[in-house]
Amino acid sequence: MATGRIKMKGFIMFYRLLSVAFLITASGIASTAEHPLPMWEIDGESNRVYLLGSVHLLRKQDHPIPTAIVTAYEDADTLIMELDMDDLDPVATQALINDLGMIKGGGTLSELMGTALYAEAAQIADEIGIPLNMLSGTEPWLAAINVEQLILMRIGFDPQFGVESFLMKKAGNDHKEILGLESIEEQLGFLDNMSLDAQRSLLMQTLTESTNMAAMMDELVTAWRYGDLKYLEENMLAEMQNYPELYEALVVARNRNWTKQIEALLADDQDYLIIVGALHLIGEDGVPTMLRALGKEPVQMRQVE
Repeated sequence: MATGRIKMKGFIMFYRLLSVAFLITASGIASTAEHPLPMWEIDGESNRVYLLGSVHLLRKQDHPIPTAIVTAYEDADTLIMELDMDDLDPVATQALINDLGMIKGGGTLSELMGTALYAEAAQIADEIGIPLNMLSGTEPWLAAINVEQLILMRIGFDPQFGVESFLMKKAGNDHKEILGLESIEEQLGFLDNMSLDAQRSLLMQTLTESTNMAAMMDELVTAWRYGDLKYLEENMLAEMQNYPELYEALVVARNRNWTKQIEALLADDQDYLIIVGALHLIGEDGVPTMLRALGKEPVQMRQVE
C-alpha cells in the first residue's frame, strides 16, 4: 500500500457521497432551463419505478431541490431508501456501531495504522483542526466516518437537509410507506469486513480530501443537481476503480443486490421511488446499467424549468 497522501477520488461520505474536482463552470450549466437529473424512470409490467441518486447531506441553501424529484415522489406509492430510516432504533444503532467500530483488546488506531502512516494522518488532521487522538479507540473505517462528519457539519452540511430526510418527512406527513434495501447490520458490515489495508486507505483519503472539503462539496452539489453523469464517471469512477476491494465491496456487490430487488418491484402494481447514493447509479457497474442487462429500459429524467 502506498504511504503517500492517497489521491483516490470519489469515495468519501461513508459509501455515499461523491467528491469530485468540478471542471465545468456552474454558471454555464445553471443558465440552461432544461437539464438532466440523477434520476431514472423504469416502466414495469403494470407500474413505474423511479430511481434517484442522492446527496445524503445538504445545506439549507441547497433547497429547494429540483421540482421533478418532488413530482416523482408524489407519483410514488412507496418510498424506498438504502435503509428504512423511520424504523431505525438510534440506541441500538449506536450500540452496533460501538460493537463493530471500536478496537477490541485495548489496541489503538495508531497501532492499526502503523507508525509512519499514523504520523501522516495526524499531520493532516492537525491541518484541518481534527483531534485525531480523540479517535484513538476506533477502527480506521469508523475514524474515517467521524472525520468526514465533523468536517461536513462544520461547513454547514447536515443530514436533516439531505434528500432522504427531506422526502422521509414528506412521506411521514403523507402516510406513505417507507422501506429499506438493506439493514444497518449489513451496511456497517460492509465497512467492518474490509481488510485493514482498505480501511487505512479510506481514512487517509478522507483526511486528504477534507483539506478542500468546502470547495468539493460546492462542486458536488452542482454536479448532482444538473445530472452530469459523464463528468462524474470520468472524474470519480476512473480513480476509485484503482481500489478494487473498496469498489467491489461497497459499490458493485450492493448494486447487484439492489438490482435484483428492483427487478422484483417492476413486477408489482405499485409505483416506487428508490433513493440511493448517486455513486451507485453511474458507470458500467451502476444500477441502471445492470437493469439494462436484464432487459429493462431505465430512462434518465430531466428537469424542465
